[in-house]
Amino acid sequence: MKFYQTWQARAIRPTGPSSWFSAAVPGNIQYDYSQYMGWGNINYADTAEKFRETEGYMWEYRTTLQYDSIPGYQAVFVSEGIDYRFDILIDDRIVLEHEGMFSKVEVTLDDCAGCELLVRIHPHPKSPKAKFEDRDQAAECVKPPVSYGWDWHPRLLVSGLWQETYIELRSHDHISRCEPFYELNDDFSRADIHFETDCPVPVQIELYDPDGLLIGSGDHFVIENPRLWWCNGQGKPELYTYTAHTEGDSVSGHIGLRSVKLVMNEGAWKKPSFFPKGRSTAPIQLELNGRRVFAKGSNWVNPDIFNGHIDEFRYEILITLARDAHMNIFRCWGGSGINKKSFYDICDRMGIMVWVEFPLACNNYDGTTHYLEVLEQESSAILRALRSHPSVVMYCGGNELFNSWSLMTDQSLPLRLLNKLCYELDRDRPFLMTSPVYGMGHGGYTFYDPDTGKDVFSLFQSSCCTAYTEFGVPGITDLENLKKIIPEEELFPIQPGGSWTLHHAFGAWGEKRWLCMDVLERYAQESLDSLEKTIALASWLQCEGYKAVFEEARRQSPYCSMAVNWCYCEPWITAAGNSLITYPLQPKPAYYAVQSALRPVLASARIPKFDWKAGECFHAELWLLNDSPETVSEIIHASIRIGNTEYPLLTWETGTVSSNTNRIGPTLNWVLPHLNVTQFTLCLSTNTAASSEYTLCFRSDKPHEETRQLNV
Repeated sequence: MKFYQTWQARAIRPTGPSSWFSAAVPGNIQYDYSQYMGWGNINYADTAEKFRETEGYMWEYRTTLQYDSIPGYQAVFVSEGIDYRFDILIDDRIVLEHEGMFSKVEVTLDDCAGCELLVRIHPHPKSPKAKFEDRDQAAECVKPPVSYGWDWHPRLLVSGLWQETYIELRSHDHISRCEPFYELNDDFSRADIHFETDCPVPVQIELYDPDGLLIGSGDHFVIENPRLWWCNGQGKPELYTYTAHTEGDSVSGHIGLRSVKLVMNEGAWKKPSFFPKGRSTAPIQLELNGRRVFAKGSNWVNPDIFNGHIDEFRYEILITLARDAHMNIFRCWGGSGINKKSFYDICDRMGIMVWVEFPLACNNYDGTTHYLEVLEQESSAILRALRSHPSVVMYCGGNELFNSWSLMTDQSLPLRLLNKLCYELDRDRPFLMTSPVYGMGHGGYTFYDPDTGKDVFSLFQSSCCTAYTEFGVPGITDLENLKKIIPEEELFPIQPGGSWTLHHAFGAWGEKRWLCMDVLERYAQESLDSLEKTIALASWLQCEGYKAVFEEARRQSPYCSMAVNWCYCEPWITAAGNSLITYPLQPKPAYYAVQSALRPVLASARIPKFDWKAGECFHAELWLLNDSPETVSEIIHASIRIGNTEYPLLTWETGTVSSNTNRIGPTLNWVLPHLNVTQFTLCLSTNTAASSEYTLCFRSDKPHEETRQLNV
């Protein structure tokens, strides 16, 4: 039995405390304060800058405890998470001091109905070693560093009762833990399931199959020919359910039976060489239930600046969009921290694999005694909370830790600790020290790279990675959403500074990102004299760029085993960036381009570049990509469409292509005609859902009176 409380909050400021104001729980106290102060929509103009003054504030929540007193029941104050360092007081008496936002908080209440409960939250932790006011300040705390500022996230430090918080009445036979564990035999024909419970009396457990039929009762079950949990596109994410109860309490949950490993990518072991005797590429091929699966998806970041506002409804829509885009994995980027429970429940149900990173990113986490103590406490809580979810397929120490800006190695104490905890608490799930490690790739992040003189087509075709776990192509937000964040007088012409810069069009990472006006001007064949034209060009590049990278990564299978773009969602409306979903829930055109590129069976073309000239010989390799568990065959008709005219080129009968296998076909060659156009489209048509189109840049010369003869 749960009782939810009514909360007030206030800011303890250097000038004195504010008045008490209404506070939403779960929520974030900085948001509630901004509403009390009348600051308005954080997305608009420079509103986010107003929060800078709150970084040094202490905060207080208060409530008068309201719950029923029932003989034989114990009242307990419960919060699933409080961010970040805090004290809990009852009638001005401290009953708990704690640091860490991922541990569940419980305080026993004895005859406290009508008493005041106060949660005092201390100012945000900031490492004294940090030289700048940026993410370096997060290097000595287990708090997501993204709120300290990133190239797609404003600096806005949040805290508060961000998870569900309530008073619970517990019977003497309360079930504080009921956790399933299982083993599958080598050929997955038998599952041995047992339950561990924390309860002072025996617990009765019933297990049901995925159709809801009762299997039996007890605490140990053997299932012959179990129905396995599969990721999206490889089979059904089958879930068994259970209920556990005593006379006064009951809990329920689900179990997904599956085996997961990280194995060496095909061809990753090098030929024997005597010197140097060192490391090979790291294993990053996911093997699910004995089947090697190409992992295709996106980097999941916090879908709101105010993490307390994220709810099951928002998770449901975002994850459904990913499933419908044929994604099968999220890399939950470490800089954003850990999601709420409903995120993992929905991924379990929809068959989306989850790569979980601990909250370390792009810093040198020194490993002080205090930091290690908090890291062990918080990581242990994370592991215990996540290990029952079949969607969670691997853990990772954090983002980009082995490099010249983080300076960590596999001898760094925090990573050695995380490796130990993962082994002790969840041994059978893979653990990776960081991403990337040798063999994997992060980047690039623009359509055209001036340093190499290559666009994304040629850049990734010249790459050879075991996994592409970050890559991006920026676009500009649609006009309707730009008007929500940019004041009318700033909208056009686009200029650095003001709201465009604050919302990451300029100076987010280097002077020109993420708008990349130099790249847009490179491909513009008419004056970008309106915002609409600029948005349309950027969207075209983003769509074709993302398709090019995802399909190329798939073509590089089986050596390449993963393609995960940067990034999926965003925490507020950015003016320009790499995301596929505009905050809060609007798919960009690039989302639909990625959806097309990730179809399980796909007629695909390896096109060496984006930019072509009249009279040049256009050429492209034809491929059939098959990520499905089925054998397929296709008849692919290739043609080029220019304006309203379509030029047939060739037909390829692919023959039978085995499951999770690709096949290369013929190369087409065609001299581009002398026509006064700016685009042309390569069309690959089939009689199934595997058809594809690629719209490319065409540089014409003076109009020619005749179209050149076709050459195939």
